[in-house]
Amino acid sequence: MPLEFSGTRSHTDMNLSVSIGSLTLANPLIAASGCFGYGVEYADVVDLSTLGGVAVEGLFLSEREGHPPPRIVETPAGMLNAIGLQGIGVHRFVREKLPELRDRRAVVFVNICGTTIDEYCEVARVLSDHEGVAAIELNISCPNIKQGGITFGCSLTGTRDVVSAVRKVTPLPVIPKLTPNVTDVASFARAAEEAGADAVSLVNTFLAMAIDVHTRRPKLTNIVGGLSGPAIRPIAIRMVYECRQAVKLPIIGMGGIATADDVLEFMIAGATAVQIGTANFVDPFLWRKILDGIRGYMADHHIDMLSTLTGSLDTSRQATAWISS
Repeated sequence: MPLEFSGTRSHTDMNLSVSIGSLTLANPLIAASGCFGYGVEYADVVDLSTLGGVAVEGLFLSEREGHPPPRIVETPAGMLNAIGLQGIGVHRFVREKLPELRDRRAVVFVNICGTTIDEYCEVARVLSDHEGVAAIELNISCPNIKQGGITFGCSLTGTRDVVSAVRKVTPLPVIPKLTPNVTDVASFARAAEEAGADAVSLVNTFLAMAIDVHTRRPKLTNIVGGLSGPAIRPIAIRMVYECRQAVKLPIIGMGGIATADDVLEFMIAGATAVQIGTANFVDPFLWRKILDGIRGYMADHHIDMLSTLTGSLDTSRQATAWISS
C-alpha cells in the first residue's frame, strides 16, 4: 500500500530528479552492477523506465566465465561474493541485450572492465558507437580478479591513467567506480576528477573472507571475496562524506542500501544518486517501496526538490560540542 503523506504536497509537486554531469535522472535510484544482471532479467518484475538508471553486469571485450562455485556466501548483515566478473562480453551485449533495454526505456550505465588500459578503451569505443548507452562506469575496483580492475584502482597513477585514456575515446559520461580497499579514498576521487571523470561511484565491495571451521577450508573457491550489504553501510557513508569534501564531482553512493532512510543518509552525506545491489536479491520489489518512502520524507519535511539534500549534513552542533568540551 502507498504511504499516506502528512504534508499537503502531492506526488506531482515533488521533484525527485538528479543530475550527473550532462545526465538528468528521473530519481536517484540506480540498480547496481553485478546485482541486476543486464537489466532485462528483471524487466517483468520492475518497470526499468521508473528507475533512475540500470548499471549492467561488468563487461570485458570478450566473454568471461568467472570463478567456479561456491562463489557466494551469506555473512552476518551481508554477503561475500567472488563471481569473478562473469559476463557475455561487450559485442554480445550490444547485439543481444542493449536493444531490449532501449525498448524498455532504461537509462543504461554500462560497467566496463579490462586487464589493460587498451582493453578499457576498446570496450568504451564499442559502446560509444551504439545508441542507448547513457554512461560508462569504469570498474577499477573489483577485488575478485588478479589482473586489471583493482590493480588500477589501488594506484593513484593507475586511476589517472585509465580514466584519462577512456575519457579521450568516448563522448559518454565516464564514472570510475572506486575501491574502499585503500587508505584514503578521497585522494582517488581527486585523481579521477583531475583525469576528466564526470562523476565517481563508491564504494565497491570490501575485501573479506569466510572459513568453514569444520573443514578448515575457505568457503569461497577464490579464498577471498567482496563483502557487501548492510554491514558496510556506515563505512561507505563515511567515505562518501570524505569524498564530498575533496571533490566537486557528483558522487554515486552505494553500500548496504535497503530503505528510503538509507538513500537519504547517503544523499545528506554528499551523494547525488545511489546504487542498490545486495538488497535487490532479498526483495526485487523494493524500488517502489523506497521511492514511496522518499516521497513521504519529502512531504513530512516540506522538501520540493530532492537534489537539495545532497551534501546537506549539519555538523555545526558536533563542532560546538567538541570545542566546549
